[in-house]
Amino acid sequence: MSLHPSFPNPVNELAARSVAGLVVLTSVLAIAAQLPWLSIVLAVGFLLRVLWGPRFDPFGQLATKVIAPRLGHARLVPGPPKRFAQGMGTVFTTVAALLFFALDATTAGYAVLGVLVVAASLEAFAGFCLGCQVFALLMRAGVIPESVCEDCSDIWARRAAA
Repeated sequence: MSLHPSFPNPVNELAARSVAGLVVLTSVLAIAAQLPWLSIVLAVGFLLRVLWGPRFDPFGQLATKVIAPRLGHARLVPGPPKRFAQGMGTVFTTVAALLFFALDATTAGYAVLGVLVVAASLEAFAGFCLGCQVFALLMRAGVIPESVCEDCSDIWARRAAA
C-alpha cells in the first residue's frame, strides 16, 4: 500500500454522502456532549481524506466498504471537487480545534462545528456539496484551472447548454 498522497477520481457519491453523515453525527456529539477533543479527531480524518481519500481514514473505510454498498449502485462523480470539499472540512475542524485548545474560545469553536454540521448535512441528506459549489465558482472565475477537473468542465458546459 503506497503512502504517496492520492485521491480517487471518480468518487462514489454515496460514499461521500455517507462520510458526511458520519461527520454530522460526530460534530453533533461534540457539540451536545461538550467534547471539544472530537474536533481533533474530525480534523485528522479530513486531513487523511484530503491526502489519501478513504484509504487510511476510518470514516472513509466505513463509508466505502460498509455503508455505501448497502445504499445501492455506485454513483460516480468527479473527485477533485470532493477533495476540495474535504480540504474545506480540514480548515473548519482545524480552526475549531485551535479555538478550543489554543485560544480558549469554546463558544466560537462550537459555532464553527455548527457551521460544519450545516454543510455536512446538506451533503449527507440533500446531496448538495457546498465545497463542490465553491470549487465550481473558483473554476468559473479561473482561480482553479480547467485542467484540474476536465470532467467538471464538461459537466458545467452541458448544464449551461441545457
